[in-house]
Amino acid sequence: MARTATDDPLGPLALLPGVPEAVERARDAATEVHNQPVNRRGWPATAAEAALRAARSSAALDGAPLTPATTDHVSDPVLAGAVRIADERARLLDTWGRAPLQGLARLHVLAATDLVPAAEHETVLGRPRAGVSSRLSTLADLLGGGTRVPAPVLVAVVHGELLSLRAFGTADGVVARAAARLTAMSSGLDPRGLCVPEVGFLRRQPAYREAAEGFAGGTPEGLARWITHCCAEWEAGGREGLSIASAQGS
Repeated sequence: MARTATDDPLGPLALLPGVPEAVERARDAATEVHNQPVNRRGWPATAAEAALRAARSSAALDGAPLTPATTDHVSDPVLAGAVRIADERARLLDTWGRAPLQGLARLHVLAATDLVPAAEHETVLGRPRAGVSSRLSTLADLLGGGTRVPAPVLVAVVHGELLSLRAFGTADGVVARAAARLTAMSSGLDPRGLCVPEVGFLRRQPAYREAAEGFAGGTPEGLARWITHCCAEWEAGGREGLSIASAQGS
């Protein structure tokens, strides 16, 4: 039996003002990208470019220089971590679907390897800081089928919760955005990873930061603002995906 808004823990969020409309626009934008002729067979190339653009923008949000990223040589430690995540996206997606907490730990290992002293790797990498385990377990339960809200709502919640928790203390922004990306893929919003909402988050940093603060505050207005902001950037990310498809098809 499908959950209703009254027994689904996230159900009320899907009904907040502006959210249903924003959800539909995000879904439509992602569908349009996947329906592009070049993405029917040539999607691995467009997905690889989307993942690299996502890595570059996500790292820039956490202070990395906004320079072209390649998988051959990356000197900035934040960008290097984001690119490692992009390179391992297929394996990460498989883990995310089976064991979200294990996937989250792996995300942190990849993102923070160059940010943590080598002597502390075994004790720090992939290990959440004290006091957040319960909320991470709740998030994993939601990812494991504990909610039936539309995919864009779940993606926004995963993104916002990990941003506000700062679960590891290093590379938390890169981890949160990567987790949102994996959730979009696993939930069917963007199954091939062709959209690039990270570009919009970067271009509109003040709105992104303010909306994230609203989510952390937990008021209905703040939650609605965060979810609609995320949906709007997934919509914009669809347009970025269309530009990638156009370039690949030309």
